[in-house]
Amino acid sequence: MILFPAIDILNEKCVRLIQGDYAKEKIYSNSPLAMADRWISLGATALHIVDLDGAKTGNATNQTIIEQITSNTNVPIQVGGGIRSMEQIENYLSIGVQRVILGTAAVHNISLLNQAVDIFKDKVAVSIDARDGFVATDGWRQTSNVLAVDLVKQLEQIGVQTIIYTDISKDGMLQGPNFQELENLQHASSVRVIASGGISSNDDVKKLSDMNLYGAIIGKALYDNSVDFTELLEVTRNVS
Repeated sequence: MILFPAIDILNEKCVRLIQGDYAKEKIYSNSPLAMADRWISLGATALHIVDLDGAKTGNATNQTIIEQITSNTNVPIQVGGGIRSMEQIENYLSIGVQRVILGTAAVHNISLLNQAVDIFKDKVAVSIDARDGFVATDGWRQTSNVLAVDLVKQLEQIGVQTIIYTDISKDGMLQGPNFQELENLQHASSVRVIASGGISSNDDVKKLSDMNLYGAIIGKALYDNSVDFTELLEVTRNVS
């Protein structure tokens, strides 16, 4: 299982938000590039970057910073946050991003998703945020009547190969992921599942790895030193 340290960029700084609330921001570093270097030096084989400014505005506000990271590192990087056009997708891929992540755009603009997947294949992933098993959109403000499991099946038919699943109630709370829902998603399709939200211990990572998930994104627990990244890597290596 791939461990993705999260680097969330807001106002050119590395921050964490609790449950996506911009009013609950904590700054961890003034240099996202230095933070990327730190995780890679500790053994990270991939990074998960979110442009939080872009998530609000729909503009690739932090693309220059992200390009600095891709230019100075040699690990695969996936990027999300306000990517809502083919032009943005193409721009990110052209600067060395391995995978772009579509969120709300994938729910509201199926034609964009179809076109992106048709052209860029597995370089396009979809982020699914959910509350009580139902898909949430628009910065988590709206909960739809669409079950996450049903959406994953639809995405698989379109050709999406990777999803990032975040349980809103768990994100930033260090209370563990929603294992049951992740297991449901894992069994519902052949789409690769990356877990996000709530991961707070070695046991959480071991359980996710035992479930044969494709990946897990670690955020707040790393930045608050609730877990040790090198230990987490060992946990994934020791899973039978």
